[in-house]
Amino acid sequence: MNKFLITGGAGFVPSSVADRLLENPNNFVVCVDNFLTGEAWKVPNHPNCKFIKCDVNRYEEIAAIMTSYKFDYVFHYAAVVGVKRTLANPVLVLEDIQGIENVLRLSKNTGVKRVFYSSSSEVYGEPVHLPQHEHTTPLNSRLPYAIVKNVGEAYCRSFKQEFDLDYTILRFFNTYGPKQSTDFVMSKFIDAALRNEPITLYGDGSQTRTFCYIKDNVDSTINMLEKDLVVNDVINVGNDFITSIKELAEIIIEATNSSSEIVYLDPLKEGDMTRRQPDIEKMKSILGRELTPLKQGLTKVIQSRKKLLQEKGML
Repeated sequence: MNKFLITGGAGFVPSSVADRLLENPNNFVVCVDNFLTGEAWKVPNHPNCKFIKCDVNRYEEIAAIMTSYKFDYVFHYAAVVGVKRTLANPVLVLEDIQGIENVLRLSKNTGVKRVFYSSSSEVYGEPVHLPQHEHTTPLNSRLPYAIVKNVGEAYCRSFKQEFDLDYTILRFFNTYGPKQSTDFVMSKFIDAALRNEPITLYGDGSQTRTFCYIKDNVDSTINMLEKDLVVNDVINVGNDFITSIKELAEIIIEATNSSSEIVYLDPLKEGDMTRRQPDIEKMKSILGRELTPLKQGLTKVIQSRKKLLQEKGML
C-alpha cells in the first residue's frame, strides 16, 4: 500500500487531490492541517484516510507523524494563502519557510520517494512577457508570499542536490471548483450573484487571469505521480485562456440569472498583478485531453455552491 501525506489537507486543492488518490484502494492518505484557512468538511470521509490536526511549522508536531508513518510520497500544500491575508500578515507568511524545511528534512530522513511542492504563479510577479514559461520567465515578485514560494523551490532543488530527494514543483495559477474557499475571486463572485448582492471589483476590473478547473489540476498532478513525470523539475498548472475580472463577473451574473450590480472599489495598493497567463504546453501533454472550458466548469461550480448555500441556510 502506498502511503501519502498531504499537508494543508483541509484546503480546497489538497483535499481534492486526496479525494482522487482514495479512488485507488491501494492508497492510504494522511491529511494534516492547522485550520488556519482549511475546513474539516473538505477532508475525505474514507476508511483509507486519516486526519491529524497539525501545524507543519512546528517541527515536533510534523516529525511525530512523518516518523510514525514513513510515507512514500508527500504533497506539501500547507501555506498561508489569499492575497489580502498574506499582505496583512507578512511575518506569518514568512514562518512558512520553517514548514518547508521541516517537511523536506523529514522526507529525506524517512525515505520519502518524492515531494510535490505547491508553488504559485505569484513567483513571476508582474510579467515581462506572456505566456509565462517555467524556465524563461524571470521570477521578480518582492511580496513575502511570492518570496516564500520561491525559497521553497530553492529548498527542493537544494535537497535534491545534497540528499538526492526527488521533487516536483507545481506552480499553481488560479484554480476553481466546488470546494474553493469563499475569500477567492471565483467563489466570492458566485456566492454574491446567487444572493443578488453587489459584486465588488478592485480597480476597473481590467486585470486578466486564467482559471483552471479543479479536475484539470488534479488529473495533471496524478498523472505526474503515476507516470513519473516532471521529476526534479517545475511545471505551470493552470489554464491559458485569458479572462478579465470584469468579464468573469459578467459571465457569472449571466450564468446565475442574477440581478447583482458590479461595484468598483479602489485598486489594491499591491499584490493585484495586472496580467497572468501560463505557458501550459508541458501540462497539456501530461493531461492528454482538452482543458475544461470556463463556462462548463462554472456551471458545475454554480450548481454545487447553490446546493451548499441552501444546506447552510444562506440562500
